Amino acid sequence: MDSRTHATGPAGHATPVTRVAYGQWHALEDDLVVGRGYLQHRPDGRLFISVDAWHDAAFAQLAEAMTAALPAPLHTVVDEADTELTAHWRRAGFTVARREVEYAVPTDPEVTGLRAAVPPPGVTVVPAGQADAAMLREVDRAIRAEVEATVGWRSMPAEVVPRAEGDTIVDPSLYAVAATDERHVALIRVVRVKRPRIGLLAVRAGERRRGVGRALLAHALGVLHRSGISEAWAEVDASNAAASALFRGVGARPVGSTLELVR
Repeated sequence: MDSRTHATGPAGHATPVTRVAYGQWHALEDDLVVGRGYLQHRPDGRLFISVDAWHDAAFAQLAEAMTAALPAPLHTVVDEADTELTAHWRRAGFTVARREVEYAVPTDPEVTGLRAAVPPPGVTVVPAGQADAAMLREVDRAIRAEVEATVGWRSMPAEVVPRAEGDTIVDPSLYAVAATDERHVALIRVVRVKRPRIGLLAVRAGERRRGVGRALLAHALGVLHRSGISEAWAEVDASNAAASALFRGVGARPVGSTLELVR
């Protein structure tokens, strides 16, 4: 175990911080645990840390111990409304790298205005579970490469575990696609765990601004509506103006936001 003593806490006693297991730290005062720190390895290789402490001094000592013991860069995620927690991380040397807005998205086409949304000529929507697996993986790789060449895939949510040979389509049954006779040109992934969540909506660069993404969103929301689900959820990078406009344009309402901080 890795143990070190830091500045005194509010009672005037030394606050030792101990690494009690891999990825876990405890702050102690009078043999009581007054704070815990945790490390999480994300699927894309990034390191995320979190701290739960009784008071400011314990938080500061845990943050200091963890940042000293772990390789940079380190990331953490906070609710933007929690200004006190954000301030703690800023004092520990973290800065805002990304802001993500969570939307509640209505599914009723009378509310979204998507009843008449259809794909452009030559493009059809293939329902979830019916896409050609090879073409699905091809469009996923192509879109990821396009994003990586511009804003970088790290600007997208890190939620898919790459498998052998870089395969990121873990469950093809979750994806509906927009397709031409030759290839798939867009995809949408909807995960139904606790609440339906639109985890990804992406269109190949050459097919954008033609209504493809809107038609694919209309299809996915329509499927949910017909199954009795009134709302879906989505997170959008606040810097992605096109995605924000798309969701707001169908009546989605912001219900929260998170900040990703990095040191």
